[in-house]
Amino acid sequence: MRRLAAIPFRATLLALGFGAFMALGSVAHVQAQRAAAGPPDWPCVQRLIPEMAWGTVWAGPPLDELERQWWEDEEVGSVVRFATARATPEGEGLERVRDFVASVDDDEAEERLTLLFSGLFELTNRERRRAIDSIRRASRAQVARLEIISDMVDELEARRSEEGADEAEIERLSEDLFWEQRTFQMRQQALPAMCEQPYLLEEKLSRMTRVIMERLP
Repeated sequence: MRRLAAIPFRATLLALGFGAFMALGSVAHVQAQRAAAGPPDWPCVQRLIPEMAWGTVWAGPPLDELERQWWEDEEVGSVVRFATARATPEGEGLERVRDFVASVDDDEAEERLTLLFSGLFELTNRERRRAIDSIRRASRAQVARLEIISDMVDELEARRSEEGADEAEIERLSEDLFWEQRTFQMRQQALPAMCEQPYLLEEKLSRMTRVIMERLP
């Protein structure tokens, strides 16, 4: 148990809450930087693009002119699911795509490779949406946690100013504040890596798409 009760309140606040309130300042700074990047619960400096458009990465035949779905081709479906699975190392997924591209007969290459891209795009876009939803949930949770920290600081200051203050209760509140602030900081530090995920998924799709396009005229 940390012995915090004997420390003057302002020193206690510095020891326990300064990081959280500095982080709040950082949040405000980032929000100012990304004012035009998305909704209030989007904490990333990267611009929010909720959905990818296949035309930005694909120069092959239009997907809306396909006469069947990618999963109707059993081999295509297998490659798509393997290459986009979270458990698949990116290098192995890319190699599986490359092997399939090389194995397709010339007379069916355009259709089957377009189906392949269609599947890769659909599942990547789905995973990307999940990543974006996770980021926004984490951002909302951080805002809520800051409000909790603010209330805890107010309560601790009020208890400290009471005549005949209960030192044991003050120590308990200080300890709770410390851990709430620490949780906030840890989760705040995790946000940049989360913000990278949509971009990394786009890059992964782009690399697989380039392999496919090399085979198309």
